[in-house]
Amino acid sequence: MDIIDAIILGIIQGLTEFLPVSSSGHLELGKAILGSNSLPEESLLFTVVLHFATALSTIVVFRKDVWDIIKGLFQFTWNEQTQFSLKIIISMIPAALIGFFLEDFMEVFFDGAIIIVGIMLIITAILLYLADLAKTTDKGVSYRSAFVIGMAQAVAMLPGISRSGATISTAVLLGIDKSKSARFSFLMVVPLIIGKVAKDILSGDINFEGGETAAMGAGFAAAFIAGLAACTWMLKIVRQSKLTYFAIYCLIVGLIAIAWSIWG
Repeated sequence: MDIIDAIILGIIQGLTEFLPVSSSGHLELGKAILGSNSLPEESLLFTVVLHFATALSTIVVFRKDVWDIIKGLFQFTWNEQTQFSLKIIISMIPAALIGFFLEDFMEVFFDGAIIIVGIMLIITAILLYLADLAKTTDKGVSYRSAFVIGMAQAVAMLPGISRSGATISTAVLLGIDKSKSARFSFLMVVPLIIGKVAKDILSGDINFEGGETAAMGAGFAAAFIAGLAACTWMLKIVRQSKLTYFAIYCLIVGLIAIAWSIWG
C-alpha cells in the first residue's frame, strides 16, 4: 500500500467512522477498488491504526465532556460523571466479549467478502430509516439501554454495519434523546478502541515494518483530520433528523456492492 492509497483510506475511515455508513464496510470496498491484496491480519492492522486516529478526533471534539468525566471520577462520589462512566463500561461488555472470544472468527469477514458488506449496508439502511421515524423525546441513557446499545455496537463489528448508525439508531428507537444518543454513541467507542490497540501492542500484533511506516502515518493523519470534521457535522445531522438521507445512500452502495461481488 502506497502513501496515496493510505491517505484515501484514511479519509474514508475518518468520514465513515462518524457518518452512519459503516467505516469498516467502506474500507473493505475501498481496498477492493484499489486492488489491495492485503492478508486479513494486515487489513485489521491498518483498520486498527485508522480507528485509533478517529478515537483521538472524538476526544478532541468532546474534550469538555471528557475533561468533566475525568474530574467527576476523581471526586470519588456517586455523581453524574461516575454513573455515565459506568454506563460506558456496561456498553463495552458485548463488543469486548466478542473481541476476546471470536477475534479469529471475525477476521474472516475482513477478507474481501464484498457481498456480506453489501447485505450489512442494506441492514444499516433499514435501521437508519426506522430511527428517523422515531418520535423525539428527552429521555436519557439508562443502565439497561447502555447494554442494549452495546449489543448494537458488537453487531457493528461486522463490515457493513455502521457502528454509529447502529448505536444511534438503537438508542433513538429506545426513546433516548437524539443529541444524547449521538454523544453516548461517540464517547462509548473511545475506551474500546484504545483498549484494543493497547492489547495488540502488548501482544505484539502491531508491528510497523520499514516500508509501511510512512503509509500508516499518512493514513493516521488523514483519518484524524477527516474525523474532526465528520464528528462535528454528524452531531448537527442527528439533531436535525436527517438520517434518512444516509439510509438511501447505504441502500444504494449496498446494492452496488452486491452487484460488484456477483458480476464484477
